Amino acid sequence: MDFSWNDLIGGSLRALTSHLQHVGGVRTLRLCSCRLNADDITALGEALECVPLLEILDLSWNRGIGGGALQGLLGKLHPPLRELHLVACQLTAADAAVLGGILSALPRLCVLDVSCNSLLAGGSGEAGLGGVGELATSLRHVASLTTLRLQACGLTPDCLDTLGVSLRSLSSLRELDLSCNKDLAGGLSHLTGHLSHLTHLESLDLHLCCLTHTDLQALIQVLPAVSELTDLDVSSNKEAGGVVHSLVSALPLTQMKHLPLNSCSLKDESFTALALAVPYLRSVDVSWCKVVGGRLALLLDALQPSVIQELRLSSCQLTTDDLQHLAAVCKRGCLSSLRVLDLSYNGQVGDDGWAALFGAGGLGSVEDIDLSLRPLTSAPCAAWLPRLLCALPGWPALARLAMQRWTPSPQAREQLSHSLTKRNVLWECDPPTKAMTSSYHPTNQERPEETCPEE
Repeated sequence: MDFSWNDLIGGSLRALTSHLQHVGGVRTLRLCSCRLNADDITALGEALECVPLLEILDLSWNRGIGGGALQGLLGKLHPPLRELHLVACQLTAADAAVLGGILSALPRLCVLDVSCNSLLAGGSGEAGLGGVGELATSLRHVASLTTLRLQACGLTPDCLDTLGVSLRSLSSLRELDLSCNKDLAGGLSHLTGHLSHLTHLESLDLHLCCLTHTDLQALIQVLPAVSELTDLDVSSNKEAGGVVHSLVSALPLTQMKHLPLNSCSLKDESFTALALAVPYLRSVDVSWCKVVGGRLALLLDALQPSVIQELRLSSCQLTTDDLQHLAAVCKRGCLSSLRVLDLSYNGQVGDDGWAALFGAGGLGSVEDIDLSLRPLTSAPCAAWLPRLLCALPGWPALARLAMQRWTPSPQAREQLSHSLTKRNVLWECDPPTKAMTSSYHPTNQERPEETCPEE
């Protein structure tokens, strides 16, 4: 049952929960962004005895749950529960302590997501660590946990020390997300000493944590012991650009799938080191790294056919030569499995580069393409748009095409819109100007054709 994104449910949930006894076999209940308040949570808690088989409960994006309402679920959730999602609920340190009590009664819990609760680590609690102390202690009773997400929870280095001790009891943990906790800067060593106990950890997310060089060195030291790691995200940490060589050397490259390094201030040496990992990755993201421009061939030539699924090169100062080399790689079939191609904010590319890419073929699996230019800029696309229109039939899986700030002619715009709308493709573009709409009024005889336009 999914009633998410219904604002009017808030304050009247009891009208729904009073009938839950008629659907006692419900396994999943989602009430995201319903403006739930304390009375609603109390009503939900009272009704949960009617759904003893519930496995997934998602109450995310309900700000009214924070500040004490969570108490209404204490002792009401049943042991079969496997997933609990409380994203962006304005949870406080006091709520974290209540949550700890809830977890103690959920021995089969696999997924706990309390991300985007910036007040979670505040206040005073065990060892002066706010609710994180109680919450971390309770995690020791949930040995079945495989996914723990604490993104943007206001964590501090001291919190990591307490959390790390509890991680020793979570031998089944496969995903750990501590991203967007900027106060962790300089204190990652409080956690890394415990990571070696997570023998099944596959994904570690530390993006946007203001990691220092010391933090990254501490992480690199423990990586060889995390032998099942496949995804490591240290993106949006500027210091990461200086340790890529050491990072790549410490990782189990042959099993790595994701190693995003966008916004990491890559240098020439680190860019070269990344090329060693590229052959194994399913996703390559070096967006916002200016060193890529003019040197994209180094990464492209390292790609293995039918492996890469995402290629993100936003704001990389790509050149026409870069796009022409990308076109050559497409023509060789090396990107036949690519699903996402992000080339946005690369206005330096000339018309010949775009035309070469769209005329190359080899993107038969692509689902998402972004060609948008930077805000407050614009450019004509008449020179290469015919090639794009001809390429569309070869992209049967395409679901989204972003072309913001490009200015097609009224007739080309109508033709592209007709082609994409018929295929139910989301086309993100700027609205036509008054001059464009007043100068072009297609008649029935001018209905856009689905064939390639003449160049």
